[in-house]
Formats: sequence, structure tokens, C-alpha cells
Amino acid sequence: MSTTLEKTPATTPAFQQVSLARKVKNGFATTLIWLSFLIAVVPLVWLLATVVVNGVKRIPYSNWWTEDFGSVLSDEVGGGVLHAVIGSVLQGLVCAIIAVPIGMLVAIYLVEYGRGKLAKVTTFMVDILSGVPSIVAALFIYALWITTFGLPRSGFAVSLALVLLMIPVVVRSSEEMLRIVPDDLREASYALGVPKWKTIMKIVLPTALSGIIGGIMMALARVMGETAPLLVLVGYSAYVNWDIFGGEQAALPLLMNNERVSNPFDEGTVAFDRIWGAALTLVLIIAIVNLLAMLFARLVAPKKK
Repeated sequence: MSTTLEKTPATTPAFQQVSLARKVKNGFATTLIWLSFLIAVVPLVWLLATVVVNGVKRIPYSNWWTEDFGSVLSDEVGGGVLHAVIGSVLQGLVCAIIAVPIGMLVAIYLVEYGRGKLAKVTTFMVDILSGVPSIVAALFIYALWITTFGLPRSGFAVSLALVLLMIPVVVRSSEEMLRIVPDDLREASYALGVPKWKTIMKIVLPTALSGIIGGIMMALARVMGETAPLLVLVGYSAYVNWDIFGGEQAALPLLMNNERVSNPFDEGTVAFDRIWGAALTLVLIIAIVNLLAMLFARLVAPKKK
């Protein structure tokens, strides 16, 4: 005796027409998103356009990139920003060498190992540090480095103050990138018997590296534009100084402040031209650093097979 199974045809739900109220809500939300985008982008584009237009017109000297201001008077046309570029690059580089390893190690601890009270305290301290104003960081380094230890004002002291400002940004950005790495990758590595530390080094970090580099560049761009640590911890010099541990050392934000204070800041004056030129130079340096970081991130990113 054979039994036949009757197949019931699969019923597909009837298409429901989108109601007018839902269309209105969707249109309203889309409009708000576009308005928010424009509110955020328009000032940024306006700012960049203003810096580029004014800066390009006010870099008329062929020796802008190859000389300093030591050979010209403060109100004399000529000279270049080589001394300030060298100071900014050296201070930012030393700051990154110190802050990046510390920030990444803290982020790895919080994501991969952080449990209990120590992790909570660490998270709380990172939150507190991320809200510290730059002038407070500069005063702390001044009290510790110069007043307590008796060491001279220098570009290295500036780098130490910038480290305090850079670490929380590196921690937060690296932490977010590590968290979005799928747990399936970790579990597959553990299933093959790979130790946790090697899983982090060989699987987790390479997967999140491109995003981590982007966060590091964002943090570096932030600290390279700070002025308060420069005003407190190092003096301005119109000459090139390669010694970050001693002597006065210029930087692009400090150069702009010095020109604003020392000379009349009116349109058409030498100080006005130098300030706009230095501002464009700082933007170009940060843009070049970001482009190099993007290329490096593409080179080291995991390849899809």
C-alpha cells in the first residue's frame, strides 16, 4: 500500500504597498541626513578653500621650502619655513614613536584581555585623558620635566605633552577597529591550536591594521596643530635646530603665533603672508602624511584570495 504525500504549494505573502505615512517619514529622515551632511561639509570645504586660496597667493618665495627666517628681518620679504617644518616633523615623529605603541598595547589589553576592575579603571583613565585640554597637558609636563627634574625647555618636552593628547585617540580608534574583527577568525585560530598572543599578532592585528593606521593619522594630525605646548615648553627660533633635546625649536603653529605677535597683522603685510603660507604648509604636510599612511595600509592589508 503506497501513500502519496500531497505537496502544499508554498504561499508567498502578498506585496503590501508602502503607506503614505511611511514614505513621508522616510523622506523626512533622508532630508535630515543630507542637511546634517551639508552642515558638516560646507564649513570644512569653506575652511580648506580659504586656506588654499590665501596660502597659495602668499608663498611667493622660491626658497620657502629650503631656507629659514634667520637670514631676513622680521618685516623683510623673503626666507622660508624649513626650520618650522623640521621642528613640526621631529616633534610629531617623536610623539608618534612614544604614543602609538602605548596606545595600541592598551587597546589590545582592553579588547582581548581586559576583565575586572583594572580594565574599568583603564577605560575610565582613557576617557579622562581624552578630555584634558592641551594647555593642561603642557603645564603638567612643565611642572614634571622642567620644574621637578630641572631639564631645559625643548622640543622633546613638547613631544611629551603631545603624547598625553595622542594616546587616548590612538586607544579609542584602535579599540574600535579591533572590536569589529569577527570573532569567527579568532575561534578558527584557537581551534587550530594557535596561542592567543599569536592569534592577535597574526590574525587580529593584520585584519584591523588599515583602520588602526587611519586612527593613528587622525591623532597625529590633531597633535601637530597644537599651539599651547609649544608656547609653554619651547621657545621660538628663526634658525634650523635639529637637536630636539636642547635649544629653542620652531614649529609651524609656533611660527604663526610668533608672526602674529611680533609684527602688524594686517592684510598685505609680511606677517600676514607668512601666517597664511605656514597654515597651508601645515595642511599639506598632514595631507602628505595621510596619503603615505593610506598607501602603507593598502600594502599591509590582508589580500583576498
